[in-house]
Amino acid sequence: HSERGALGIVINRTLPMTLGEVFEQLGLDSSRSRVSDQPVLRGGPVQTERGFVLHSPAGKYESSLPFSERMHLTTSRDILDALAAGEGPDSAVIALGYAGWDAGQLEDEMARNAWLTVDADERVVFGTPVEQRWSAAARLLGIDLRTLSSDAGHA
Repeated sequence: HSERGALGIVINRTLPMTLGEVFEQLGLDSSRSRVSDQPVLRGGPVQTERGFVLHSPAGKYESSLPFSERMHLTTSRDILDALAAGEGPDSAVIALGYAGWDAGQLEDEMARNAWLTVDADERVVFGTPVEQRWSAAARLLGIDLRTLSSDAGHA
């Protein structure tokens, strides 16, 4: 997020592929990988061929951005090489694509209460099954999504 815009990674939508298939497409030997069966996420509708790795802090990768003490974002291939070799971070999720907003667009949406926000929590990102992440994030705010109505009303 900067004065030029914002970028986000969707963490609760999967693609019909595994990380092992990505390794195979890249010509990487993944026989020692701990994450080959992990689904690849649909990170968003922008640049869907571009990969992003959200991971726990570990190693020095060519293109990493720490965005919290417990989570980093890496876009360079060297982390995929490490994951395929059974090395690399203890926890990681891989996404293709991202969600993007022009300058001021996300701030406008936030001002209109279009989003519920919560600090990134590694337990939700790394320790919660994909299909339960939305509900788990809402619970961090004290919200039980089962109690919300999909109908709108006017008073």
